[in-house]
Amino acid sequence: MLSYRHGYHAGNYADVLKHTLLLQTLQLMHKKDKPLVYIDTHAGAGGYALTDEFAQKTGEYLEGVAKLWDKPDLPKSLQDYVEAVRHFNEDNPQALEFYPGSPAIVDMELGPKDRMVLHELHSSDHLLLEDYFRGDKQVKVIKGDGLKGLIATVPPLERRALVLVDPSYEIKTDYQDVAETLIKAHKRFATGVFMLWYPVVNRAQTEGMLSRLANSGIKRQLRIEQAISPDSTEFGMTAAGLWVINPPWQLDDIALELTDYLAKALGQAGGSVTVKWEVGE
Repeated sequence: MLSYRHGYHAGNYADVLKHTLLLQTLQLMHKKDKPLVYIDTHAGAGGYALTDEFAQKTGEYLEGVAKLWDKPDLPKSLQDYVEAVRHFNEDNPQALEFYPGSPAIVDMELGPKDRMVLHELHSSDHLLLEDYFRGDKQVKVIKGDGLKGLIATVPPLERRALVLVDPSYEIKTDYQDVAETLIKAHKRFATGVFMLWYPVVNRAQTEGMLSRLANSGIKRQLRIEQAISPDSTEFGMTAAGLWVINPPWQLDDIALELTDYLAKALGQAGGSVTVKWEVGE
């Protein structure tokens, strides 16, 4: 079942939203001078060549990061994001040839006392990820089920963590498993910052997962979503978002500015954006 390869989708509009907010969340958490751990349940390959067959076959990055590459009027959050992608293209920062995955984005901001725990089950991507971080003592790469791995990893010794749950949703039970895992992880570590990436292919299926979280009794749950087109019964992702438990202060304001810009820059007719506290204090 593990056929999913993120290289087909690297740098698309969903990655723009996810990686911009991941970077902003980390920066906000670093305002406290205390070590933290970044835990990624589905870390991927670390980085992607936009010139390879995966990216070229779909061209999704052309409707995502490429549209922001030379824009002069970006809000600060997107300026930071584009700068991070340029840094990943350090041999030729003006060319958009490579795209960083979530671990590489975080690695650029990792503090000297911070660490990363990265899970990846896909054998090819795990090898690439392991090679990318080989010799880095701040990073632990684990070949295994990231949802099970998350439960084993919390609470961390640092007592501060940013957790990204970003599955492929290839298997229908992923939607149920993700909700149950996050609820269980929060019970073990109620002060962690949990970021769940989700797609909208079947709106009812996605909302079922999110409703399970909203009705779990967990406080402070923020939805940040961009729909590039209206919901549809036809095949394909029409929207993507982040569901954030315990977002750091000001992330909602940053998300409002960000999604307002992205709606105009990357949206299509009938698209929309949502920044909403689904569960308050």
